[in-house]
Amino acid sequence: MKTIETSLPGVLIHEPRVFNDPRGLFFEAYSDARPVDVASAFKIVQLNVSESEQYVLRGLHYQLPFPQAKLVWVLEGEVFDVAVDIRRSSPTFGKWESTMLSRKNRRQLFVPAGFAHGFQVVSNCATLCYACSEQFRAEFDRSIRFDDPSFAITWPEPERALLSQKDAAAKLSSEIEADALPVS
Repeated sequence: MKTIETSLPGVLIHEPRVFNDPRGLFFEAYSDARPVDVASAFKIVQLNVSESEQYVLRGLHYQLPFPQAKLVWVLEGEVFDVAVDIRRSSPTFGKWESTMLSRKNRRQLFVPAGFAHGFQVVSNCATLCYACSEQFRAEFDRSIRFDDPSFAITWPEPERALLSQKDAAAKLSSEIEADALPVS
């Protein structure tokens, strides 16, 4: 497993070692024997699968007061995946990191607790898997506008973004009360 550090402390890109032979392939998606995030322990308590069509944009999502760390990878297709530091007292507040995740490159993005997460599908469709450190709790699920100008994320196809009602109605970060954002 190759781990790539990003410009945001704690946001990591993993490139697993893939074993191919004529029958197919094998790679280790997760092992608690390897550190995922050096700053905190990562215990998987929920595993989710998401399927989306081309141009679907999900995010920017976070959960408070039970923030989730996520390890995200693509089972089919390709997505532009983003982590945004929304911890109000963080020196990197509002900064973001992105990577392309695909079935072909097998990359994984580790999104620490306290960060917002989002992705846009760039292939015809995509299936993602999320390993989460906390249970999803709908009553604490929150969103920030994907096109928040203070973040200035360079989405691949923002003008074609297909959004849920919740994401279309999301507020800008400047409109969110300080106590509705995580603390670092």
